[in-house]
Amino acid sequence: MDNSDDRAGIGGEPADSALPVPDGSRRPLATLAIVLLSCFCVLLAALQAWSAWRAYRTELDDSRVTTANMARALASHAETSIKLGDAVLAEMVERIEHDGMDDAAAARLTQRLRTITHDVGELHGLFVYGPDGKWLTSSLPRPMQGNNFDREYFQYHLLHNDRGTHVSVPVRSRSTGAWILPLSRRIEAPDGSFAGVALATLNLAWFGRFYESFDVGKNGTIVLALDNGTLIFRRPFNEDQVGMDIRNGTIWQLAQNSTRPGSVMLTPRIDNVERLYSYRHLQGFPLFVACGVAVDEMLAGWRRSTLQTAVLGVAALLLLAWAGGLLVAQIRIRERLEGDLRRASAALQRHNASLQNLADSDSLTGLANRRLFEDRLVREYERARRSGAPFALVMIDIDHFKQYNDRYGHVAGDDCLRRVAGAIEVGARRPADLAARYGGEEFAVILADTDLAGAQAVADRIRAAVAGLDLRHQDNPAGRVTLSMGLYVGHPALADRNDPLAWVDVADRLLYEAKGAGRNRVVAREGHAAAA
Repeated sequence: MDNSDDRAGIGGEPADSALPVPDGSRRPLATLAIVLLSCFCVLLAALQAWSAWRAYRTELDDSRVTTANMARALASHAETSIKLGDAVLAEMVERIEHDGMDDAAAARLTQRLRTITHDVGELHGLFVYGPDGKWLTSSLPRPMQGNNFDREYFQYHLLHNDRGTHVSVPVRSRSTGAWILPLSRRIEAPDGSFAGVALATLNLAWFGRFYESFDVGKNGTIVLALDNGTLIFRRPFNEDQVGMDIRNGTIWQLAQNSTRPGSVMLTPRIDNVERLYSYRHLQGFPLFVACGVAVDEMLAGWRRSTLQTAVLGVAALLLLAWAGGLLVAQIRIRERLEGDLRRASAALQRHNASLQNLADSDSLTGLANRRLFEDRLVREYERARRSGAPFALVMIDIDHFKQYNDRYGHVAGDDCLRRVAGAIEVGARRPADLAARYGGEEFAVILADTDLAGAQAVADRIRAAVAGLDLRHQDNPAGRVTLSMGLYVGHPALADRNDPLAWVDVADRLLYEAKGAGRNRVVAREGHAAAA
């Protein structure tokens, strides 16, 4: 069927009278208005969202860097203070274990302790206790009475041989009543037995004054705590919180699960204020510091600027919506007309495709018809001639099909043709292969880029597929429907003459050789000269 008439009917004057077409001079204006309005709205919204997101990320990153730097400074300050106490304790223990504690040595040591305490603001006091917990000497200006046997640090050194500095839980000083952080070392007798404890106490007020110098906002916080979960100091300072167990807190859990510094956004139960925290362990000591900036204060400026930008953006979008509304009616009309045209065009394409399919396929079997077969044969032959690739052609015939029709009837015969065609199509399964009904009960298969072994495998697969159908045929010696095939393979580039249809003649002669040899077989031959 010639499709040119259909196309003329749609594109010519009759189609125009049946289906309205938009004015070509106005279509670009409507399309441009839709595209510009949509793109500008999307661009404006995207720019606003991107700008707000970038500003948020910048604010968050800057705050994270700030809190991380504060945590580093806090950790450095705490490390310096504890290392200073550690160095003083090491000197005290060395003096006591070397010089002993006779009156002269004790007097010299006492004077040394008072000098160090006077010069070092972090130190609240320096003390020496005997093995029974009694005071032997201290940096205090007057002798003190009492016993520290019950203190946690004293019990620790009594039960452990560790010679390093032990950081204890914060306590109130029995001499001054101030909150202090005890640092202590074990003193040993010459025989290695427990001989007492050297104690250096850090004044928590010293940490408080240092922490107050940091600007963490009204609701910001700074935390110094032991790894065992004991709170040493928290800004804002509350005496009732000193010594509190914070192991249920998220910040303590995060700090203990990681040895590296980190940052996190969380809301502690102690005051329910969401903050950005940075935490850091002290090197060489079982403590960590954390500082947090309230999210509301951190993002206050960002929220103000984002709100201002959002107001301007909404105003711009409203203006665009008002201007675009003037064109909506016209755009809707044109879209409806264009939709009608698109549907008509799609229907025409489907109709043309259906006609093309009918023109190229066999109505009974669904395989390619002879016209399409011959067209593809020429194309594939020429392609193989140019590339030098092998080219195979199989001619197939159903054995004793006339007797099959006579015995079982034409309806059964048509069904047999359809089922055999399906088996052939399955056998020629590559996209480049083409299975076609050549005429009557005869079929053909084009196998491009296929040598003799490959083509033989395809032919055997087709014969096996037909045998698998198990179609009864009493007039065939095999008792079932079988195929005879003629297979010719060669190189068109080496052929004596350029005649694709000559290969059909050769394959057909080979098919008749298969029939003459008893049917139900494949006769194959290779060579470019056979078609001459």
